Parts: sequence; C-alpha cells; structure tokens
Amino acid sequence: MDKARLDWVMSGLSQYDLTKAEEVFLKTASEDFDRNQALTEKQEERIEALYKLKSQLIPNKSPSAPKESPKKAKPWRPSWKRVS
Repeated sequence: MDKARLDWVMSGLSQYDLTKAEEVFLKTASEDFDRNQALTEKQEERIEALYKLKSQLIPNKSPSAPKESPKKAKPWRPSWKRVS
C-alpha cells in the first residue's frame, strides 16, 4: 500500500464512527507507515476489511443509533365553501 492509498482510506474512514480499538489501530498503522514507509500484509488486510465494512454503513451513524422519527404530516382539513 502506498502513501496516497493509505491517506485516501484514512480520510474515508474518518467520516464513520470508529470504536476506540479501531482508532488506536489506525493511528498505530499510520505511525508504522511513517517510520517504515510500508505496512505489514496483516495491517493492509485489516485496514481494507475495515474500510469495506464501514463503507456499507451510513457515514457518522453507528449501527445501534436510534433512527430518526419521520416528520409528522399536517392533519387534513376539509375546505369549506360558503353556500349562500
């Protein structure tokens, strides 16, 4: 994985709610890449799998978050015509 790909994946993951463990892993992987200019195969596979998993979710929403209630419709009011 090259630096451009890693940056692209990291920016994509930043729009999702990540667990503490996922955040720590991504930070560690980024630091490892800065030191070694490469990631291990396991790190690459885990980052790609995490990205695929998160990309199936709605950004900035956790899967257990309560869904928004639909907006209430205005009650129907009959139109009255005056009869003279």
